[in-house]
Amino acid sequence: MFQLDYRSGISICDQIVNNIIRLRSLKVLTSGAVLPSVRAMASKLAVNPNTVQKAYNILEAKGIIYTVRGKGCFISDDKDGQTAMLNNAKSEFLKATKDALRLGIPPEELIEIINSQKEDSL
Repeated sequence: MFQLDYRSGISICDQIVNNIIRLRSLKVLTSGAVLPSVRAMASKLAVNPNTVQKAYNILEAKGIIYTVRGKGCFISDDKDGQTAMLNNAKSEFLKATKDALRLGIPPEELIEIINSQKEDSL
């Protein structure tokens, strides 16, 4: 499914969340797809099951997955999943913007960066 980078400085939980969101946005994980159980995912990634459970709880709170008791965790339908991913992207962007401003990058430079990315994506 994906691999973790134990030296990245990003928590294992956040890496699991980010990778599942990435796979969802790439449509590798589609609406209704079942995620591995907490134990299976923990075993596969060689991490503590509590870490996987925390990641699944975060994903559920964001609306990217949902849990059916006794059945497992599933990827939310396209509309809900897309909305959740957009909200997550906005939240991450806001955090990155605040960090950049705090580090002294002028707002004008941030606008230039955004505009250059916009032009690259067209």
